[in-house]
Amino acid sequence: MNKPVKKEHTSAWKIKKGCFIAGAALALAAILVFLLFPFYWTFVTSLKPNSEIYSAVVRYWPENPTLASYQKLFLDYDFLKPMANSFLVAFCTTVVSLTVSTLAAYAFSRFEFPGRKPLMVMFLTNNMFPVVLLLIPLFSIMRQIGILYTPTALILSYTTFTIPFSVWLINGYLQDLPRSMEEAAMIDGANRAGAFLYVVLPVLMPGIIATGVYVFMTSWNEYTFAVMFTNSGNRTIPVSLRMLIGQLGVQWDMITAGGIITIIPVCIMFFFAQKRLVEGLTAGAVKG
Repeated sequence: MNKPVKKEHTSAWKIKKGCFIAGAALALAAILVFLLFPFYWTFVTSLKPNSEIYSAVVRYWPENPTLASYQKLFLDYDFLKPMANSFLVAFCTTVVSLTVSTLAAYAFSRFEFPGRKPLMVMFLTNNMFPVVLLLIPLFSIMRQIGILYTPTALILSYTTFTIPFSVWLINGYLQDLPRSMEEAAMIDGANRAGAFLYVVLPVLMPGIIATGVYVFMTSWNEYTFAVMFTNSGNRTIPVSLRMLIGQLGVQWDMITAGGIITIIPVCIMFFFAQKRLVEGLTAGAVKG
């Protein structure tokens, strides 16, 4: 008498489990559609001719796909120049921020010195205030030292908020690395610099890459500082795309084409760095 009841209970449990999995899959699919649809719509719009973009009929795929918006963006609007400016600023900001942050984080994690904790707290509280508060002081400083409206001004401005956060990130990774590795290297004859370069740095590389991705993306997409510290000769991508919105209308074809072009370098970077990125993001986690 117990066997049929047990089978019936097992079947009911399997049905509930199947319903739960199906519901979770539908919820996940809905979330993915919600997240990916804006990118899809931007891509589709960049392929539409102007007659379809401004048509009252909504089409989820253009009847006559065209690359005219991309051609117009690069040939008529000279979009390669702001792309080069953005890459230069983002790359230099990443190099400067990682160099300073790695050395600072190593000093904070391995040495005891007066003011160590207040300085770390100051780095943390720096991210509590909006970056807009830095605009006027930085604008005045850049003008006085004669580098206003140059890529150097933008690079130095970005480091004011990328370095403090990067120090905290890299310091978290360093705290998980045992000091015995460096001590063993120094016992074998290496000095402090050699132990850092040949022992700590290779192990720390996933965390550095994860931090570098954050710095690069922040510099690549930043708009507020870019609109203040650039002019027509060295505009970056966000400012350049903003100029397509005028009093007489919005040039949706070039804006959507520029948006698609903008995310390509980030996607390529994630594709090649995804393994190290995952390792770096989990390296600073609390281990049980």
